Amino acid sequence: MNDPSRPTRVVIAGGGTAGWLAATALVRQLGPLVEVTLVESDEIGTVGVGESTIPTARSFHAFLGIDEAAFMKATQATFKLGIAFENWHRIGARYFHPFGTVGRSVAIADFQHFWLEARRHGFGGAYTDHSLEARAAAEGRFARTEAETLAYAYHLDATAYARFLRAIAEPAGVRRVEGRITDVERNGDSGAIAALHLAAGDRIAGDLFLDCTGFRALLAEGALATGFEDWSEWLACDRALAVQTEAVRPPVPYTRAIAHEAGWRWQIPLQTRLGNGLVYASAHMSDDEAMATLLNGIEGRPLFDPRPLRFRAGMRRQAWNRNCVALGLAAGFIEPLESTSIHLVMIAVMRLIQCFPFQGNESGALAARFNAQSRHEWEHIRDFIILHYVQTERADSPFWRRCAAMRVPDSLAHRIALFAESAGAWQGQDDLFRVDSWVSVMLGQGLMPRAYHRIARMLSEQALRESLEGLDRQLTQQLRAIPPHAEFLQRYCAAGT
Repeated sequence: MNDPSRPTRVVIAGGGTAGWLAATALVRQLGPLVEVTLVESDEIGTVGVGESTIPTARSFHAFLGIDEAAFMKATQATFKLGIAFENWHRIGARYFHPFGTVGRSVAIADFQHFWLEARRHGFGGAYTDHSLEARAAAEGRFARTEAETLAYAYHLDATAYARFLRAIAEPAGVRRVEGRITDVERNGDSGAIAALHLAAGDRIAGDLFLDCTGFRALLAEGALATGFEDWSEWLACDRALAVQTEAVRPPVPYTRAIAHEAGWRWQIPLQTRLGNGLVYASAHMSDDEAMATLLNGIEGRPLFDPRPLRFRAGMRRQAWNRNCVALGLAAGFIEPLESTSIHLVMIAVMRLIQCFPFQGNESGALAARFNAQSRHEWEHIRDFIILHYVQTERADSPFWRRCAAMRVPDSLAHRIALFAESAGAWQGQDDLFRVDSWVSVMLGQGLMPRAYHRIARMLSEQALRESLEGLDRQLTQQLRAIPPHAEFLQRYCAAGT
């Protein structure tokens, strides 16, 4: 593998979103430096329920040179400005987690401190009233302009997305091999993976192997016994149902996450259909109850029978073990409450390209760095998801009483304590979620700080009022120029055109 005279042989086990994202990125960025083979079987279906993204997907697509309109047409994609959370703080309550910035901050203090001062005087509205994305979402508006006024992501058809990526990757040099993996051959001396054996008798040898085999983790766990870190003590949901329905109204530019007595359900609008799903804890809801809850909450005709999914929240103890890197569901699972599943694949692929193991077996330091960054990303997202559950006033079911009473990781406990004490929030250099996101969810979940930075009192009540009114006028003026979401979709990227 460390012979510089030949390309590094990369073998990707499994297709789906994870496999084809990795294949496309490797062949587009490393070109003749790698020889990429992707092994997948038509007999094995993909999960294909991850249909919602976050704004980092746009950066990744730019990295790969993907045309946005072409991608959106091919995947029936719509635009996404954030997530509406319903019944999480308490039954009947609703808040919005927007992308982009909220209000205006200064070097000393973030916007929430000034908003809290305004609230003390009885004005200022809701925190996210000062977000263009939240207001555009509420009015069902969207536009993509050269000025990039709105921060946005996508809702997409995951199966169509894998097909779209494959159509890019194969002409660029990725070799696809159809077949079911029956055995993983290991090197007797090093313990590294040497080759994959297929049911038809093929032997696919490689230098670096990417495990994209989903929950089975055929390479990372089945062959290498990497180990799994279970997070179900904090994230008790372990099952899901997914179904698509015919669209009955124009698509809204946001995801809906609606809490129920033992978990939550999602609604993800595409151009001609709606993605629906129910996430639940099997200890608190039976499969039959879950099916009834899902079907009672959908709109439009189901396009197929709901598909069941079982999972455990957690991550592999090492994302990179020997010469194998686990991606997607093979690397672990965090429920898609904040649409981070596809992001975790993208950021892992980006990092792999940045620290690619051209030196072969002498890659221990690279793997250690990769694993440390991966752990930070996964734990950061884990904490953000736990926040939605633990910070609640719901006590209407055993599930929610359990959530409210559980002891959270110290890293999250510190964030909650800091915000409760002083309205403080922060974003580390490698953190995915920004201050605005932490504040939006903490306030939305009912965590009201006891105090805040007194620099906000340097402004008189009148000056603060005028500042917020000025911001409101600016947002209102921007909104007037933004068309309805469905109208912009039809003009920019209508599916089938």
